[in-house]
Amino acid sequence: MSERQTFWTVECEVDEPDLMVCIACLGEVFKRKVPMPDCPACHGVSTYEAFTLDAIRDWGTEQLIEKAVRANAEVEQPVPSAPAPGLELPAE
Repeated sequence: MSERQTFWTVECEVDEPDLMVCIACLGEVFKRKVPMPDCPACHGVSTYEAFTLDAIRDWGTEQLIEKAVRANAEVEQPVPSAPAPGLELPAE
């Protein structure tokens, strides 16, 4: 039975590196999130550092660069500012 991967969100300011690379194995990268409880490849805990895509291209393996390009292309899901239809709050 496979388990679904869960993540912690990592907040990054605009223009800050937002690709989180596992420093223990240098084989996993995620955009603005880190897997919990550990790295899916090496099971390292708290081993992530933030990098830009250009920085990863400078030193990463082909496989890590491919993963970084895919992660960087992820579209962040907007947080709804209003309740979903059918969940309106009662008027006071």
